[in-house]
Amino acid sequence: MLAILGGSGLTSFAELKLERREVIRTPYGEPSGPLSFGHLHDAPIVFLPRHGYGHTIPPHNINYRANLWALSHIGAKGVIAVAAVGAIRADLHPGAVVLPDQILDYTWGRNSSYFDSTETPVTHIDFTLPFDEALRTRLRAAAKAAGKTLVDGACYACTQGPRLETAAEINRLERDGADLVGMTLMPEASLARELELPYAALAVISNHAAGRGDSRTRISMSDVGRTLETAIADVRALIISLAAQNGGAS
Repeated sequence: MLAILGGSGLTSFAELKLERREVIRTPYGEPSGPLSFGHLHDAPIVFLPRHGYGHTIPPHNINYRANLWALSHIGAKGVIAVAAVGAIRADLHPGAVVLPDQILDYTWGRNSSYFDSTETPVTHIDFTLPFDEALRTRLRAAAKAAGKTLVDGACYACTQGPRLETAAEINRLERDGADLVGMTLMPEASLARELELPYAALAVISNHAAGRGDSRTRISMSDVGRTLETAIADVRALIISLAAQNGGAS
């Protein structure tokens, strides 16, 4: 069973042949909402929008531990995380869908590990490659089969939010090696690794980052919404194509 974590612009998945919704109780509190179970091309899928079905949970308040624990608990074998991002790298533009391969983490104060209790041994996970390469390979193949362009490879910088960044902050992120900026893939990706749950991301560029391109002096949220509406359609098509591959990840 493949899990889809929806981000901004993907709070529902109408193409999913819905069978049931289930509230999952976790040792870490409440997930962002009930899990939606269904099928795409006969492949079992579970869908959860990380911001809630009404997009009411800001990035810094998402219960990442509950979300990932719930997906692992119900037997998900892989997670595709969809996230809206700003483009820092000059050749990346709004409307593109990117398959990131690295992360820089600038968040703080988020519950970022399952191994933070005095009753558990100190545990270090390897995080050299934060995204699962097998899932990334399948996403590349799904994009090709669907006839969708997928930019392969980028470094995603995760900031705290919920405010957007200043132009100076984006300059710093660029100096640090970031190509994209968002607010949600950490600690999501590292928690998935702690649970040994394969995890990959589809980053949807909704705007140029602050100080770049048409965001040089301000970011238009209405433009962001219109761009996401179009680009998310490509993401839906890509996920449907992924589900069609050998019956999904079941």
